[in-house]
Amino acid sequence: MDKNNFYLKKLKIAIITLGCPKNTVDSEYIAGTLKNAGFNVFHAYSHINADAVIINTCAFILDAKQESIDVILECIQAKNKNQLKYIFVIGCMVKYYMHELQKALPEVDAFWEFNINNNIVNKLANKIINKNDRLLSTPKHYAYLKISEGCNRKCSFCLIPQIRGKYQSNTIENLIEEANKLANKGVKEIILVAQDTTFYGKDIYKKNKLAELLRAISNIENIQWIRLHYAYPANFPKDVINEIFENPKICKYIDIPLQHINDNILKSMQRGITKQDTIKLIELLRKKIPKIGIRTTFIVGFPGETKKEYEELKIFVKEMRFERMGIFTYSREKGTKSYSLKNNVPNFIKKQRAEELMLIQQEISLENNLSLIGKTIKVIIDRKEGEYYIGRTEYDSPEIDNEVLITSNKKIDIGTFIEVKITKAEEFDIYAKY
Repeated sequence: MDKNNFYLKKLKIAIITLGCPKNTVDSEYIAGTLKNAGFNVFHAYSHINADAVIINTCAFILDAKQESIDVILECIQAKNKNQLKYIFVIGCMVKYYMHELQKALPEVDAFWEFNINNNIVNKLANKIINKNDRLLSTPKHYAYLKISEGCNRKCSFCLIPQIRGKYQSNTIENLIEEANKLANKGVKEIILVAQDTTFYGKDIYKKNKLAELLRAISNIENIQWIRLHYAYPANFPKDVINEIFENPKICKYIDIPLQHINDNILKSMQRGITKQDTIKLIELLRKKIPKIGIRTTFIVGFPGETKKEYEELKIFVKEMRFERMGIFTYSREKGTKSYSLKNNVPNFIKKQRAEELMLIQQEISLENNLSLIGKTIKVIIDRKEGEYYIGRTEYDSPEIDNEVLITSNKKIDIGTFIEVKITKAEEFDIYAKY
């Protein structure tokens, strides 16, 4: 690898990240450490303008795996045309399908699993390099903070525990150190991510420490917004609810994937929660935090989901009126417990159900947005596109939620917080003046 290392340091290395924000954090550490080791590395969406690529893959569902394969094949084509010199593939798909990938894609120079010991960086540099800094791929005013690795849940549809292993909380001290570094770089919004944020601390502290972590981060002066993602609904820590309500820096927003509402489906999914307890949790959140915005996701077409179970889910969506919602169609993944279940739902029915639920959510979102017309709200500015500045409210996470399109006669700096007046609303976008 000595010879390759000599050339690699002179090459432009693009890191292409697929999948969730947890992968984003992994890629940012790889990029930052390589940069500090003297490599010319940058984040990208494709191989264009690069001499070598590191592709960080996802294996969560079939669509994610297909996207990863498509990107690898595209890079192989570029390599065959002498437009690329090296291809390195890392991440979740490699962890689970290493031998199949090596056999099927010999053009790839190396397949590496990612772990906290930075083995990828060490192999590229041909020497031991301790985990160092992050090179952010996000705009400099927000960043993801991965508070743990792995998962202890036993959801029957999910491969993550097999891919990423058991739950491993990072310590509060380490996370505060990292959050301080991010704040010193200009980050104003911290988005907490993990496979399961509400389990945080139980493995190393023997009790839930999420509320304590949220308080500690809020003490960092330059951090103005803290956002919570991937909160598991079963055994939800009540002190977190109080912390969200009482702490002005914590966005009144929570991402809490429910996946379904029918008790039989929830039991088959091994979610560890019932319909009644789910409703109690949603009601408690809205009672304790009156202005909260709840984002959730559901899976339609899980094995055994008849029209009756689906109709129950549809009624629940209509009644609960979630502020933000995403829909996945069930993906049958080999190696999961649900893989062997009978009564699979045909793909066309899954698609119909997903589309119907999103139409319902579209109407709910439009009604919510129309109610904002004439009101003044606080937003953070993410970027400028054409005549519009693009911002987000505290109820909107980057890339997945609504955006605010703002017109202004004066220049607005990216990453600043401003008050804007809402003038117009659509299903998933609102318009404002500054």
